[in-house]
Amino acid sequence: MTPSLDDLALLAAVARHRGFRKAAAEAGLSPSGLSERIRALEDALGARLLNRTTRSVSPTEAGEALLARIAPALADIEGAVAAVGLAADAPVGRLRINAPDAAEIALGPLLGPFMAAHPGVSMEVLFDNAFTEVVADGFDAGVRYGEALARDMIAVPLGGPERFVLVAAPSLIARVGMPAHPDQLRTLPAIRLRLPGGLIAWEFEKASEVIRFQPQGRLTVTSADLGLHAARDGLGFFATFEAWARDDLAAGRLVAVLDDWQQPFDGPFLYYPSRRHPPPALKAFVDFLRARRREPAGSGDASSGEGAIR
Repeated sequence: MTPSLDDLALLAAVARHRGFRKAAAEAGLSPSGLSERIRALEDALGARLLNRTTRSVSPTEAGEALLARIAPALADIEGAVAAVGLAADAPVGRLRINAPDAAEIALGPLLGPFMAAHPGVSMEVLFDNAFTEVVADGFDAGVRYGEALARDMIAVPLGGPERFVLVAAPSLIARVGMPAHPDQLRTLPAIRLRLPGGLIAWEFEKASEVIRFQPQGRLTVTSADLGLHAARDGLGFFATFEAWARDDLAAGRLVAVLDDWQQPFDGPFLYYPSRRHPPPALKAFVDFLRARRREPAGSGDASSGEGAIR
């Protein structure tokens, strides 16, 4: 079987870094996944290419010979890519990001401008509401809101503040009336949202009064889309991100309830392990986010700071 160019490039990366961890981070793979790729390459060629110990990795004689032959070809490929428009120092590689569904609000508008500015970078974004261990699962970075950020991570705001809204169908308001105070909602039908961390509580704040409680209702969903669908059908009041309800509110399919009790909160953060040399694609994305935050107000800057989470 003829080995793939990708596998040969991975071998060169392991040899260059003298180990699997840094090479895996550069390639957007887990160390174990990279090790399996190299073992498969060795099996295909019928020769051991790397000497592995608990402290170091180095090419065998066969590995050295192979690397010497493929190095010019890999360099020619890099040169060919540069010749069609990529600058010599342009970041290349794959960027893998794990994010909750809600992060689509902030992350979605960033993908087009970033990828247009960095044609050598490919992205893979996995939306997952579970609290994934990004490093262990082979991701370069994750996205979370401040209360769920992992410790000892670098965090960079993805965008500005966001806001929840409580919505209901006009038919429901006609049936039960428009609440004038959050306490009135305790006995009214609600559509509850359950995420991996548990049921989402409703929180209201106005002046110095803060009210927080678990809504009661016959319907519990794990999808905001399903919750909005049920709300349009008049099954109950539903709390969701303002951006997700905007079209329904504009069309009159839903109405906002107790809107002056809903206060903005910090949007999501991109977080990643503290390391001296992050992968080029991740560094490019972080630099892109920081540059947007330095833009004039109204053009995408975020209000929150960044730094290590302790």
